Amino acid sequence: MRFTIACMRRVPRVNSFSRSLLVEWRKLKLPTTNETLVVGVSGGADSTALLLALNELKSAGKLSVNICVAHLDHKLRAASGQDARWVSALAAKFGYECVIGRAKVAELARANNDNLEQAARQARYVFLERTARRKSAKYVLTAHTMDDQAETVLLRLMRGSAGAGLGGMEAIRPLTANASIQLVRPLLWARRSDTETYCRLRKAEYLVDETNSDPALSRVRVRQQLLPLMQSFNNRIVEALSRTAAQLREDRAVLFNDADDLLQRASLSDEDELDETRAPPLNVKLLANEPPALRRRALRQWLSEARGSARRLEMVHLLAVEKLLEGSAGGRTVELPGGGRVRRSKNRLEFEPKNN
Repeated sequence: MRFTIACMRRVPRVNSFSRSLLVEWRKLKLPTTNETLVVGVSGGADSTALLLALNELKSAGKLSVNICVAHLDHKLRAASGQDARWVSALAAKFGYECVIGRAKVAELARANNDNLEQAARQARYVFLERTARRKSAKYVLTAHTMDDQAETVLLRLMRGSAGAGLGGMEAIRPLTANASIQLVRPLLWARRSDTETYCRLRKAEYLVDETNSDPALSRVRVRQQLLPLMQSFNNRIVEALSRTAAQLREDRAVLFNDADDLLQRASLSDEDELDETRAPPLNVKLLANEPPALRRRALRQWLSEARGSARRLEMVHLLAVEKLLEGSAGGRTVELPGGGRVRRSKNRLEFEPKNN
């Protein structure tokens, strides 16, 4: 009797880092086929690891998606042009298209009265959104890790952010308000050390940006000074901060629905208002009788929609706006960061854009 032994194609074994990424991918219900993904790659260990892991999952047949690498040259360092060429070469190694953008971040910071960190972040998201639209991509991926999450929570805590801000970064959210493009952070489960280890296992080089060690930047001081001190009290402080942020995001989801309902009830129609794009005035008496936590959440949503985002809006501003609800006197105003103000007019709360 003759037996025929079929030769089976060997499926590459997937590294544990890539397997964890796939678990998160499925948890977030991200597409596995027939989609174009824009992947932000700076060239550092985190974004390099993300690109390597995505390529590994594609090679193993776990994902069948199109990848477009996107890199923004911030023009902050003399070597930034070399970094852009390095990322382009890395993308070409795997056969991926690479889009290189350029932004004069220092000039943008001065023009908008921002610090360099805020200006760079804003420029990156503008570039990533533009790239996604050009490539008809519904998803933009960035390589933020659990360490980035912990740093973000601490920075917002020190700025006096409310519970919404202390929830940190979401794993998936609209890239901009009312946008169909989703911003995805699929590495929030990973430590920065995990991405570095994975790069070494893959024998892959990565870039080291010296600005990540510049103590003039607040995030760097949190990373180099504050977190190590906190680790002396709890050596798993990064994980603890990440869990706390996740719990606050769950609470935020419930409050968001209740606050949205409150906003609808408090919104006043104004027949004399011709500009329908302006935020509706709010009923002062109705808001004043609501629980403070819910009222502040509603005010934050109202201001975010009126301004186009909640950027630079902190608890101190919400408390100032909330104080306008007290008493019966009109004519009082609160100036908001970046322009615009809120005015109390009799029993109405009105938002006035910065060009008024």
